[in-house]
Amino acid sequence: MNRQLFVSGIGGQGVLFATRIIADAAVREGLQVLTSETHGMAQRGGTVISMIKIGDFKSPLLRHGQADLGLFLHAGNLPVHRHLLKSSGRMVVNSSEQGDYDAVDATGLARKQGNPVLANLILLGRAVHCASWFCSVQAMERTIRALSREPFAEANLAAFRLGIGTDC
Repeated sequence: MNRQLFVSGIGGQGVLFATRIIADAAVREGLQVLTSETHGMAQRGGTVISMIKIGDFKSPLLRHGQADLGLFLHAGNLPVHRHLLKSSGRMVVNSSEQGDYDAVDATGLARKQGNPVLANLILLGRAVHCASWFCSVQAMERTIRALSREPFAEANLAAFRLGIGTDC
């Protein structure tokens, strides 16, 4: 199995944590994983992107038209990173507005749960539920539990499950 994906957002949205969960879940499944991240001005709300390749790859960097899936924690990054997707690639976007992508208002749902920083896990749950994924929901849940510090594990799992419960 070869999958190429990326997570795009801005500093503070949890791009790197989502990437760590995805990569760790793949490793736990016995798959090869390469990751790369760019987060220059992340501390000032700048763009953050991480690239994840699962399978037999030599380089972690994605080129134009290679990604199977893009997770956009910040819809404003669509013009910047959507070119990485192949024509058959899928986008899961944190947005209340519909477009040529799978939209879910992850930030709005996270606010209703009382914790807007959980939007990344809601979006991840949506991607696992709606996109062609490399492992089961249960495998992702085990990874989230393993990587979450107490007392955040239950809230992280609840957010992930909320994303799974959204309609595709």
